[in-house]
Amino acid sequence: MGRLTRAEVQELNRRKVLAAAREEFGELGFRDAKIDRIAERAGLTRGAVYSNFPGKRALYFAVLADLAIGTPAPSPPDSAGTARAALGALARARVARFPLSGMAEPEDRLARDLPSVVLADARTRQPYAQLLKLDALVLGLAMERMEGAGSRRLVPVAETALTLLHGADQLAAAAPGFVDPFQVVAACERLAGLAPDGAWAPPHLPYGAKAQPVDEAWTPPPATDALRSGAVRLADEDGVVAVLGLHRLEAIEEAVRATAGQGGGPGRGPGVGSGSRPEGVVTAVLVTGEPGELGPLARLTVAELGAGLRQAFPRSAWPQLRLVHDELGVLAAAAGVSAVSDATEVAVRIEGGRIVARAEGRGACHAAATPG
Repeated sequence: MGRLTRAEVQELNRRKVLAAAREEFGELGFRDAKIDRIAERAGLTRGAVYSNFPGKRALYFAVLADLAIGTPAPSPPDSAGTARAALGALARARVARFPLSGMAEPEDRLARDLPSVVLADARTRQPYAQLLKLDALVLGLAMERMEGAGSRRLVPVAETALTLLHGADQLAAAAPGFVDPFQVVAACERLAGLAPDGAWAPPHLPYGAKAQPVDEAWTPPPATDALRSGAVRLADEDGVVAVLGLHRLEAIEEAVRATAGQGGGPGRGPGVGSGSRPEGVVTAVLVTGEPGELGPLARLTVAELGAGLRQAFPRSAWPQLRLVHDELGVLAAAAGVSAVSDATEVAVRIEGGRIVARAEGRGACHAAATPG
């Protein structure tokens, strides 16, 4: 057997650290886990752990992300149903993981500390809030494409359902036997019948970004749609590419609504997963100023979002939205963004393999996605 390269040794050590950390966090929880013990379990030095992960919290996020990405993906429903049925299916999948008897599977015990770990530092709270906004956006858009949804904007309904599910999960852990999973599912199903007041409206900002016409080469590197776990060829498709820091993820809705030509309400065009080539698809490129710590948190949240979509929604209902992790900023650079942070908001419109418009700052997603 040949000698391993430096890169292969680094990857092997990284896998050893992740495996050891999964055991440590699973047995002791985040608070009592120790980096020294993780290094000992992995048969490595403390320095080797820190050469792969900047700290214990980053390692914890990486363990959860690795577990979520490695979990076999469920098969989507074969046919479209109602928004009520989809929300019920999503809720049943979530409550099945609740520790209703005070006990939980090892994988679920690992995730028990996530809310407290996020809450402990302001640097993680805002990105996590935006990642949950992204969850609600994708789920709400999918619900809007289901039978009987009409012209309602269902993103607020998805936000309420996620609030209920996350809260019930934490209460089930804190007060075993109190939460009735059947009532939680029934409540989520009833939420689908809500009619939120007001339609979506584009941003009205006096300092809002304006799209500037450009004519630049568009040569993006290979990319993976983290929502669907599949490769995408960005160079071959027209649409909008939005480079967004983890503090600005809610702006994705502006690009999706404007690209669909909705003005003030939801649309029901064909989904990305419907089998035909999507027109005017939106690609959200997720970037961060702290890739070592916040990158894994983003990967974890998107992986769980993808699992939820597969469990509850047919492919035809998935929105025309792709999510691409770009922790190294390579794809952002191809879009003309030389430096990224968690506040980054830059969007470009692609037509015929060229960048034809660019907008930067608040409102950039809507500006770049609006024709003319």
